[in-house]
Amino acid sequence: MQLSMTAFLAGLVLGQLVIGPLSDGLGRRRLLLPGTALFAVLSLACALVPNVQMLIAARFLQGVAGAAGMVLAQAVVTDWFHGPELPRYFSMLSMVMGLAPVTAPVLGGAILSVTSWRAVFVVLAFFGVLLFLAALFGVRESLPPQRRRQGGVTITFRAMGRLLGHRAFLGCMLTLAFSSAALFSYIAGSSFVFENHYAVSATRYSLIFATNAAGMLLAGWSFGTLSRKLSVGSLLTAGVAVALAGMLLQVALLAGDGAGLAGTWACLFVTLFGIGMVFPAGMTLGQSLGRKASGAASALLGGVEFLLGALASPLVGVFSTGSPLPMAVIMLSAILCAALALLFLARPWKTHDTLPRALESLGSA
Repeated sequence: MQLSMTAFLAGLVLGQLVIGPLSDGLGRRRLLLPGTALFAVLSLACALVPNVQMLIAARFLQGVAGAAGMVLAQAVVTDWFHGPELPRYFSMLSMVMGLAPVTAPVLGGAILSVTSWRAVFVVLAFFGVLLFLAALFGVRESLPPQRRRQGGVTITFRAMGRLLGHRAFLGCMLTLAFSSAALFSYIAGSSFVFENHYAVSATRYSLIFATNAAGMLLAGWSFGTLSRKLSVGSLLTAGVAVALAGMLLQVALLAGDGAGLAGTWACLFVTLFGIGMVFPAGMTLGQSLGRKASGAASALLGGVEFLLGALASPLVGVFSTGSPLPMAVIMLSAILCAALALLFLARPWKTHDTLPRALESLGSA
């Protein structure tokens, strides 16, 4: 059953890496509509499977289909908006995308408290239908034929190579990915930390979880507001610095045996606030650098983000020693890696204008 979750995340990563670049040549709606429709169908299939082997297969395909909405949402925003508008809309998008993995376990737990696990997939199928209808009637094609990349799949995937070879884009991608690893580690380990170590009730843990999720929402809203006055690079740097400060304090308190419930809660709130600032800033900067191949850029930013997140979350359980320290150390390590990627690769305080021109020349070759 745990393998079914791994299969879903593998499909989610693979789907983003394939669908995003293909959309640069085929258009967004041509992939968005069948992707959301298949997500609904495959979610229902997961609810009806007779054995675990078929569940694993259905979960993998569900992840591939579900990736369409994730990767194309960023590409569509990049197609539609430019200049000072782009950070504001990415702040809205990141608030939704950041809140989803935090609230999903709570919603899933609520469903399981009254019915079986199959109902979870019925609910996902219902959401899939709503997403399909929203895409069908509310999302027009954002990439007209004259702006699509010519030359087929080869040229499209060569654009991904160009993106990975550009220092600033690679830095943005890794900053986002390691921040995601810290977030997934928190999701995987926070219930153990608060319910087992600090002996809080399930209701009180839900309150803590919701408060920290609200911190991420507040950070996304703050980014949208502050981006009108400050550069996106400055806000990205500030987000990483805040997250790093929160986890350094948490580890220091734990090492000194002075981290009570209130201290741990406060440190995690600060950390998640910083991560909530990193997501919209990193997406805005990365998509701006890859604007000429926004589908490929979205695929790399989202795919690697979920890949590292999925790899990091099991580590909390593997290194669990009966204390909150393993989660804190893993989160700190991830954020330190994000800070290194920011300092030595992204370097948002510098001007990077060569990548858009290189991608444009690649498309016309």
